[in-house]
Amino acid sequence: MKISWSAYDTFEANFKPLVVIELAENTKDETKEWLTQKIVEKKKNGGAQLLIKPLVEDGKKIDGNQNIYLVGASHLRLLLGAETVGLVKECNDHTMRAFTYSSRKTFKNFAEDNHDFLTMTECQYIIKHELENLRAKAEKMIPGYPQAKLYPGKSIMRRLLTNGILVHMFPLHDTEELKKLGHTWYGQLKISYQPLDEIRNYFGETISFYFAFLEYFTFALIPMAVIGIPYYFFAWEDYDKYVIFATFNLLWSTVILEVWKRCCAVMAYKWGTLLMKRQFEEPRPGFHGVLGINPVTGREEPVYSSFKRQLRIYLVSLPFVCLCLYISLYVMMIYFDLENQAYLYHEANQSDLSNLLLYVPSIIYAVVIEVLNRIYQYAAEFLTSWENHRLESSYQNHLVLKVLVFNFFNCFASLFYIAFVMFDMKLLRQSLATLLITSQILNQCVEAILPYCLQKRRHKRVKKRVKSLQIDTDLSVFEQVNLEKEMDTYLGTFDDYLELFLQFGYVSLFSCVYPLAAVFAVLNNITEMYSDALKMCSIFKRPFSEPTASIGVWQLAFETMSIISVVTNCVLIGMSPQVNALFPDSKTELILIVVLAEHLILAIKFLMAFAIPDKPEDIRIKLGRLEFESLEALKQQQMKLATESLKEEKP
Repeated sequence: MKISWSAYDTFEANFKPLVVIELAENTKDETKEWLTQKIVEKKKNGGAQLLIKPLVEDGKKIDGNQNIYLVGASHLRLLLGAETVGLVKECNDHTMRAFTYSSRKTFKNFAEDNHDFLTMTECQYIIKHELENLRAKAEKMIPGYPQAKLYPGKSIMRRLLTNGILVHMFPLHDTEELKKLGHTWYGQLKISYQPLDEIRNYFGETISFYFAFLEYFTFALIPMAVIGIPYYFFAWEDYDKYVIFATFNLLWSTVILEVWKRCCAVMAYKWGTLLMKRQFEEPRPGFHGVLGINPVTGREEPVYSSFKRQLRIYLVSLPFVCLCLYISLYVMMIYFDLENQAYLYHEANQSDLSNLLLYVPSIIYAVVIEVLNRIYQYAAEFLTSWENHRLESSYQNHLVLKVLVFNFFNCFASLFYIAFVMFDMKLLRQSLATLLITSQILNQCVEAILPYCLQKRRHKRVKKRVKSLQIDTDLSVFEQVNLEKEMDTYLGTFDDYLELFLQFGYVSLFSCVYPLAAVFAVLNNITEMYSDALKMCSIFKRPFSEPTASIGVWQLAFETMSIISVVTNCVLIGMSPQVNALFPDSKTELILIVVLAEHLILAIKFLMAFAIPDKPEDIRIKLGRLEFESLEALKQQQMKLATESLKEEKP
């Protein structure tokens, strides 16, 4: 029998801060009092039943924002919250099950006095869930802000965010655990596996899945790199011999993605996310519309016409994307003009300088590509937000589609043109090498080195300011909060996956004409592991954990790229002099053979995808057993209810 929340006393004397809430400096006192009261109020009265205290006690004056609050929760409250969010933990019999408070003693390492049963990341995720589900009941507006309208069921934190009252909400770092993680993760220069379990325990599944995929992809590139080195040194100008390399490339791109699915399932089961139930999605903070009734939940919430959204997508967003593709094409033609001028200059002078100038247009073009990609991404984010998608998942899908289409065209259009219009394999090799290496160097500088230097300067400034303060509060916590709120906000794994996606394209689409592409990709990814680890631990605020069981839509993106690579490599094989020599008289027959081979390889690719199960057999058996036990438990519960109802009917 489920016990009501009112039966629990979730007060705790020892307050451990887990989450920081920063309100705007000019937030009105009545708003702060109302919000803090809602956070500590009992669940039965519409509150979150959490603990909250100001960073600096009332009456103390300091420079900067005083509207900063620390949020925590009692051990009992966190255990009850773990059941609410559906956390999956390991049981004493080594199976993974959804945690319930009533059966808490059946879970591994549980003890009433063991406050480490839930990781700090899980505790912060629970607090975030409770704060985001803090909903208005009878309130019509945020006190002190008549323009910030509320209605029954509206998320209070989302309304505070959209009205600029809530500035930041972020989880605190655990400084001791962070030092240990940093030492084992990037503190030692040695070739070893990443501490994925420790990353997951500290940052959550979304971050750990990215680093797991980065590590897996790097190891998967090694066979391509090993085979590519002798091809580079012993068959550099002999393109006929690249037929075997291209064929291996096709099989490789399929196998690694299918095997990754199995690795993904094993990790998701081990981390408990494979069994987590998908929660009902709330409207995203930026969604707006006329107040109406949601036909699914029956709640009052903003409603926006899907027809209007489609008009915005097809009449504004789509033409804008097409315009950006045209601009990219125009820039590409300027690049080819520069290439032609550099070639003519080299032909006329034949010097070391002219030989060096042959690479300048490609380097400039690579820099321009990176600049265009970043400008376009800002525009795509603005447009996707303007389209007013109700759900965060819908917003992300439309954003990913826009960005992938442009980035694919912007990065690879010139290579397709050189390969299949100009038929210049030497220029293709040069352009591919320059684009790949230049983009990797730029990404390392922009994503890691520059932010690290800026963060160091911010740290020095904040520490100097904290030392000058004379306040009666815990300076260690005060300094930590002020340091972390000045850090950049981590915007998710989107850019990291995008970088790997483009790298996968460079390796799989045209690597048969530049076998060292995989070698440079491996070297880049090894440094990427260290720079990304440093970035997560030293540059960004700690992100909230987001439970996930896979890399999401990026799996489909990589699979689509592997299908395109089949087409490009088949055409490249068909263009080779070796294959052309087999059909000296009939080019039509050659084209038919290439198309047939491409269809055959695609058929083999899909058969392999079907033949390799997404989940290992032991995982499937465990999932099947859990499903069976759940059904049996449901039957017993129904029989018990039926028996009790029959007893009540008897006189």
